[in-house]
Amino acid sequence: MIAINIIISIIVIVALQLFGMVIFSWITPYKDMEELKKGNVAAGLATGGKFLSTAIILGVAAYTNTSIWHMMLWFAVGYACLVLAYWIFELVTPGFKIGEELRKGNTAIGILLCFVYIGTSFAISSLIV
Repeated sequence: MIAINIIISIIVIVALQLFGMVIFSWITPYKDMEELKKGNVAAGLATGGKFLSTAIILGVAAYTNTSIWHMMLWFAVGYACLVLAYWIFELVTPGFKIGEELRKGNTAIGILLCFVYIGTSFAISSLIV
């Protein structure tokens, strides 16, 4: 029975991670995979930050909850905060558009956005119970 629970948990975690990345690709004004194929380091850093921050929230949600439903709920809350962090970051940088800068390959913006995602995920994860 324990093995079945672990397998189901892994399947749910992988599905949520993939779902999270799909949602992130929809909200960004550029095509993640196209930019990665072009070798755009800035987009790669931002995408990596999205992946790692999503995984951090998922990991903490899985670790702190014995119910898959509660894990999914806390992931949804944490994930919504990550999306909100992207939009807030966009709002507080009125001198430029993040998506355009990433599309241009602005590595500084890619690094900063990567750490905005990761920092937000650590902060949000501390609230998951």
